[in-house]
Amino acid sequence: MTTPASAPPTPYATLLGFTRYVDRTGPTKATFVGGLRKQRASRSGFNPHGQFVKALKADIAFHTGGTHLDQVADAVKPRWRPLYQALVPGATTWLRSLGEPRSVDLAQTRDALAMLGDLPVKVNPQFGVRHADGRVEAVRLHFDEAPPSEEATLATLHLMARHMDAVLPHAEPVLVDVRRGEAHRMPADARPEQIERWLAGEAAAFRAIWATAA
Repeated sequence: MTTPASAPPTPYATLLGFTRYVDRTGPTKATFVGGLRKQRASRSGFNPHGQFVKALKADIAFHTGGTHLDQVADAVKPRWRPLYQALVPGATTWLRSLGEPRSVDLAQTRDALAMLGDLPVKVNPQFGVRHADGRVEAVRLHFDEAPPSEEATLATLHLMARHMDAVLPHAEPVLVDVRRGEAHRMPADARPEQIERWLAGEAAAFRAIWATAA
């Protein structure tokens, strides 16, 4: 008796995966999508930033101004300490840019599923921030050594804004470059219709590459 072959993984991307894809050019796009397809088929993947995000959220929630961030690099396994030590200074700079610790509170965000044509993209900011003046921000963190490109920034902010009713109603999307402590917001001259058309084309190409990936 033969067993049927397992079905190939369906096309899917996280917000991080899709924005890293749009940041690539030429043959590197195909290589990258092929890697995502294999990862999805094997259900592999590990997030080394989990404890870092928890520490940052704790500093916001408990109004501790960086105490948890100061401690987290010593709390992780030795292999991750250099990474955390590189992230803490910029994250602390951004945290202090929010103002007095008691002037901000942590807000719960929800994940949303964006459809770009037939490609599902998981929109998953790490957390939200509520300011004393009533402003609310949905925050996505950028951990890479290189700053986020204009393309990756636009794609991230647009998809978050597109689904903000589900993610965190009435919030502004913010992409925080953790290593440099800088917050990126949607440019005032951004044209959502043009961004939407661009992302639709990128998503169609993503699906085509996925279908042909070995």
